[in-house]
Amino acid sequence: MLAIGAGSAAAQGPPPRIGPFVVDVHGTFPKFPGDDAQLAASRGLAVQELPGMGLGLHTGAHVYLLRWKAVTFGLGGDLTLGRSRRAAREIAAGVQGRAVTERFTHAAPQISFNFGDGDGWSYISGGIGTSTWSVVPDGTAAQAPDVERLKTINYGGGARWFIKRHLAFSFDVRFYAIDPSTPLPGLPSGPRTTLLSMGAGVSLK
Repeated sequence: MLAIGAGSAAAQGPPPRIGPFVVDVHGTFPKFPGDDAQLAASRGLAVQELPGMGLGLHTGAHVYLLRWKAVTFGLGGDLTLGRSRRAAREIAAGVQGRAVTERFTHAAPQISFNFGDGDGWSYISGGIGTSTWSVVPDGTAAQAPDVERLKTINYGGGARWFIKRHLAFSFDVRFYAIDPSTPLPGLPSGPRTTLLSMGAGVSLK
């Protein structure tokens, strides 16, 4: 009886704490602006040549250093890659559009606020870093706005559910507030834009 009671008490012990670290790997769907006239004009393109929705990768790593009441605070960093391509096609009667490839790269430190326990938790997080955002017709060289490092604030949230002790399914929804690019001679600057990216994948701890 004592053994059974001790086993029951152990089974009802407190849930594990969040952390001590986690690594995320997510496939993503970045929603590039496919109808932004200012973005097209900043690269000398027609709006109909902009690619739109793409595919990408989001990776991050966080360590969890402090818990206060229901919140666990984390520090880490993330890397985001996105790409979209539109093939050459007719964009108006007798007008052939060019094939265009769009790429987005962002890296930043992050702080996170986490809620839950080590079996699964939700979070909100954000950070400030730099991005490069290129929109280049195939067969042409990248221009200055395509390689310029732009100040970018990222913010968003998600959740992780641990299906095994060290392996979780996770998702993340993130916004990237991107500063305008420096204009080319005779063209407008790139727009101030907020890019949405949604992703899902696995987390390891």
